[in-house]
Amino acid sequence: MDPFYVNLGLIIIFIAVLMLPFKIKSIERNLEFFLFICGVLALTISGFIALPNESTGWSWAIIAEALTSPLDIVRVGGVPVGIVQVVLLVGLLIYYLHHQLEQAINHLVDKVPLTVIVPALIIALGFISSIISVILAAIILIEIINSLPLVKEAKIEITVVASFAIGLGSGLTPLGGPLSSIVVTRLSGVPYHADFWFLLHKLGLYIIPAILLLGFVGLVVFKRRHSGSTRLECVIERETISDVVVRAGKVYLFIMALVFIGEGVKPLILDYVIRIPPEALYWANMVSAVLDNAMLAAAEISPPLSSQQITGALVALLISGGMLIPGNIPNIIAAGKMKISSREWAKVGIPLGIVLMIVFFGVLFIPRSLGMA
Repeated sequence: MDPFYVNLGLIIIFIAVLMLPFKIKSIERNLEFFLFICGVLALTISGFIALPNESTGWSWAIIAEALTSPLDIVRVGGVPVGIVQVVLLVGLLIYYLHHQLEQAINHLVDKVPLTVIVPALIIALGFISSIISVILAAIILIEIINSLPLVKEAKIEITVVASFAIGLGSGLTPLGGPLSSIVVTRLSGVPYHADFWFLLHKLGLYIIPAILLLGFVGLVVFKRRHSGSTRLECVIERETISDVVVRAGKVYLFIMALVFIGEGVKPLILDYVIRIPPEALYWANMVSAVLDNAMLAAAEISPPLSSQQITGALVALLISGGMLIPGNIPNIIAAGKMKISSREWAKVGIPLGIVLMIVFFGVLFIPRSLGMA
């Protein structure tokens, strides 16, 4: 088949993934199934084009990856940690320890003002996500935010801001998530010899201030939404065991869908995205708002790239991953548990992500264009 028509079909699928969840309520309510169908279509269409040294379309390897990735996707202290297992296990623990957790959070809120808790939670989880992984950081975030005496709008906005912080923080060490682990592996040889601290040295100057800034943004959001009225009792919603199991199943399907979509649009990535100049690549990486940023990192990051190209690409991938629900694992987990719609997430995530992208574009590229770096 003519590569033009293959790429056109993939572009149509990409636009559908980007737009339809905001336009059609039934798709928004069943986002996991919609993304799975789009992934199947994308992978099928990509099989009609041949790429040099790259496999396209369906294969047993891709099917195996899709089936196993949700169960073994990151490593914490060298130990494989599956997203679905963690979501299921923590959900069951919360079910059985419901009252104890509720009492502990109430005690915390009694002793510490919410004006301290909210920004401190965002900042702390942003930093520790690089050690405990984005999975555990996201689950901790959800349970605390969901129980706080805040209006729904404040919970949604704070959750989105905190998910940005968690996603950014995961880029500081290879323990944070798939993207950081892949990058360190890809750059472990010459000329970079990437080790455990490589990402912290390369990205820490940008990520650490961004996490602190997001803590301040969370405080602003809280003050704007909080009425200042007498504090209500913190309540953790009591789910049923079937709710916990269904949520884990949806997370499994969601990650399978992202694997299929990522592999399916590989021809677009290899034909167009990785060939553009660094400044344009920075903005092109906003596609990680709907694609797996780990897959994009695997396609883009390689030893021949300059240090600035690597830094710019990674910063853009980490920021853009917070803009929409499919962009990052914390978003998927948080949106599913807190019933945040695609429209509600995007209302906060897109403006915040664009502002961060503009700020860091100026920091990364304008000095270079002026001959200052």
